[in-house]
Amino acid sequence: MDGNFRIVIAGGGRVGNRVAHILDDRGHDVTVIEQDPDRAEALSDDYVATVIEGDATRPGVLEQADLERADVVAALTSLTGTNLAVCLLVRELAPDTQTVVRTEREPGEEFDRFVDEVIFPERAGARAAVNAIEPDVSALEDVTGTLDILEVHVAEGAPVAGRSLEEVSLPHGSLVVSDAAGDTLAGPETVLHPGESYLVAVEPSVVDEVLNLFRG
Repeated sequence: MDGNFRIVIAGGGRVGNRVAHILDDRGHDVTVIEQDPDRAEALSDDYVATVIEGDATRPGVLEQADLERADVVAALTSLTGTNLAVCLLVRELAPDTQTVVRTEREPGEEFDRFVDEVIFPERAGARAAVNAIEPDVSALEDVTGTLDILEVHVAEGAPVAGRSLEEVSLPHGSLVVSDAAGDTLAGPETVLHPGESYLVAVEPSVVDEVLNLFRG
């Protein structure tokens, strides 16, 4: 897909409403299906999306969203079962339309054969909370999978402070991505200056080891 998309969102609650606003700001054509009459009226008053009041798990309601013309259907209610039901219906009614399901729990691979994408908003929320609590390490909040992309501060006296990447021995499963300025990719000659922060890709098993090297 390229250009502006036609997107159908099932569920106009906290997540669906926010997603609709962002997609509208980016110029996409958004339709929201919302069962609650008061919430549907509030969405209509926002003028960010076409609003269909109804239960998105009913084929007749979904068909009102003109699925054949939709690029993506994102099922974003607070209930995983409802979201999965919507995506399964979309696959039956419009098999060429991409589907995105929101889950309530950490997703595994169990939905992979039923939907195109799985999102777990609580993971991003947890990363945002950790970023606010921990001052010298920030995780990018929209990274999927288990890999962490961290912006890590080099403390004075840390094992890596003042040393180049060819002089330090970072554990397997970690990679310094960029220099402190974020302008160029890091290389063997990149020096890890104390007081500066660097973008580091880290597998979960070595996060502690990497942070100890940067923090001392």
